[in-house]
Amino acid sequence: MTTTTETTPRRRPASSEALLRVRDLTVDFGTKGKKPFRAVDGVSFDVRPGQTVGLVGESGCGKSVTSMAIMGLLPKRGNKVSGTVDFEGTDLLKLSPKQMSDRRGRDVAMIFQDPLSSLNPVVPLGIQVTEVIERHRGKSRKEAMPEARELLDKVGIPDPDRRLKEYPHQLSGGMRQRALIAMALACQPRLLIADEPTTALDVTIQAQILTLLGELVRDSDTALIMITHDLGVVAGLCDEVNVLYGGRIVERAQRHDLFAQPRHPYTNGLLESIPRLDGARGERLNPVPGSVADNLPWTSACAFAPRCSQPIGTCTQATPDLEEQAPGLDGDRWLRCFNPVEKRKDDSR
Repeated sequence: MTTTTETTPRRRPASSEALLRVRDLTVDFGTKGKKPFRAVDGVSFDVRPGQTVGLVGESGCGKSVTSMAIMGLLPKRGNKVSGTVDFEGTDLLKLSPKQMSDRRGRDVAMIFQDPLSSLNPVVPLGIQVTEVIERHRGKSRKEAMPEARELLDKVGIPDPDRRLKEYPHQLSGGMRQRALIAMALACQPRLLIADEPTTALDVTIQAQILTLLGELVRDSDTALIMITHDLGVVAGLCDEVNVLYGGRIVERAQRHDLFAQPRHPYTNGLLESIPRLDGARGERLNPVPGSVADNLPWTSACAFAPRCSQPIGTCTQATPDLEEQAPGLDGDRWLRCFNPVEKRKDDSR
């Protein structure tokens, strides 16, 4: 289990202006003769420089598809993407493949979930890192190699000179993940998307990688989107949290407010399913029943109703809107629910 200890000192973002504005992002997948499947359904959020925004939810809630749509990495056929992804005044969804390729890696970079499948197995690590520098900064491989070495050293890979000559299968899982981070940082992007960067890593390596990402945000004012199902990662790294279910945001709040008082039953269920160090000995966990496949269409109901711990009649008859709530101690709060979890009696807000 990931520790919830904060990895870096937190601070307010340096700028109140959003670097990235995502509005009504929708992604439909479909094949000929079949009804399209909506994986992302009207998602909107902002990310400011120096801010870490979390996209949280179970597998299948639309987190990774959201990131792939932002990066322009979805397949060219079989999907339809709509909405706007405004990056410093430019809608990334309207860029041509070549224009997006110029942006990707230089201005916006991504750390993928599975480093073994993301790295080329037949190309030495050094060439994979230097090609990013060659492509976007116009340097030769000879000029880029010393920078590649510095990047590997920066992310904590021991003996970087030797590692540059090795292939991905010769590295441990933690080293491969660090190599992906090094590649993402090669051009000092202003926006970094991390898609489950600590999956399948042991707790010690997880903590080191989270510390590295936290230092990046703090020291270089990089905007970070953290995609995860691990609320321990959220507690230690994120400033603002967006909880997704069925392709829609069901709750948005600042980290401290979300953990102190979850209002959506899904958020509350995710938190109650985590073992607590201060819990009674032998206390049973209370997981969310069912799976993400057990849902209703958002067009006529609340998708979470079949799994909800406190449904009411309206939940299966109407669609809840994402509405602004009374602000918490740290900032704005938004909720999509007809029957939210009651505030705790000792909650002074």
